Amino acid sequence: MRNRTLLVNPAAPPAPVYDRPSKSQLKRDSTALQDLGRELGELSRERLGELDLPEKLREALLAYQVITAHEGKRRQFQYIGKLMREVDPQPLREALERFSGASKAEVNDMHLAERWRERLLGEDAAVFAEFAGDYPRTDLQQLRTSIRNAKKERETSKPPRDFRKLYQLIREQIDAARKAAALPAAADPDEEDPA
Repeated sequence: MRNRTLLVNPAAPPAPVYDRPSKSQLKRDSTALQDLGRELGELSRERLGELDLPEKLREALLAYQVITAHEGKRRQFQYIGKLMREVDPQPLREALERFSGASKAEVNDMHLAERWRERLLGEDAAVFAEFAGDYPRTDLQQLRTSIRNAKKERETSKPPRDFRKLYQLIREQIDAARKAAALPAAADPDEEDPA
């Protein structure tokens, strides 16, 4: 009889290394993009106009708003999900949070506007100068008028219409300042071209 030697390596084979996501993960990512597209599809035309979206995606979202058939909506969502693969979803999620008022920055801005309103309704002229310094693009005449009307409204116990208008004016200035701070310095329209 012949001596037989085993040709099998007694060491365990190396574990396979996967360098890409699994099919399940790709499916979850695709579904998440479709869900984000569904939320975008529920926005008004004005809100969609505020977002920086590719033209094809914007048209697909507007077309979704017109479709009434269930199957048509489902297929449109699949198409929107496909288009969403080419877009960075994080800014869109942040915009949706901002629109719903759920983001921390949005809540902080609301509280800041309320604090400014209460401070401006006080009798201190230094607060007015401080606000004008912090938000230099404010129409100061309009701000003075709004403050005066809101004070008069409080004294006469009228409904707070001008009180709300003052809040809206302050909030617009806070939002404008935040947008101006978010723009890169190169896109600042006040700076002159050094060339």
